[in-house]
Amino acid sequence: MNKVILMGRLTRNPEMRNSNGESNTAIARYTLAVDRRYKREGDVTADFISCVAFGRSAEFAEKYFRQGLKVVITGRIQTGSYTNRDGNKVYTTDVVVEDQEFVEMRMAAAQRNREESSQERPEPMPVDENGFMTLPEDFDEELPFA
Repeated sequence: MNKVILMGRLTRNPEMRNSNGESNTAIARYTLAVDRRYKREGDVTADFISCVAFGRSAEFAEKYFRQGLKVVITGRIQTGSYTNRDGNKVYTTDVVVEDQEFVEMRMAAAQRNREESSQERPEPMPVDENGFMTLPEDFDEELPFA
């Protein structure tokens, strides 16, 4: 079985083109930066995976996907090769996208980008000596679990 599930952030906006031929199918290419679960000191912390979407999936990616957006995709690995202009054989590995979805809402991503770019940071929640969040003294609502 050839099945891939990836979650990562787009490294750039998708590149769009159309296939040559009768069907004139839309093709979108993008790269996902996928964090590695385990890291060794000094190692790269992400893998950069080439993805290709066709047809309506490609049109969707072009319309909605932007650099930095976190998405999850499912698809299959496809390998290939071609001879470049210098006569050298180049081997390729791509994930052919079968399904793609947003992981975070656009507004949340925009808010995250605004927070990262602003100098102001929200004040941290107060905690007691055990690390539990403390409520303000004027808080008088009954808690449902108390």
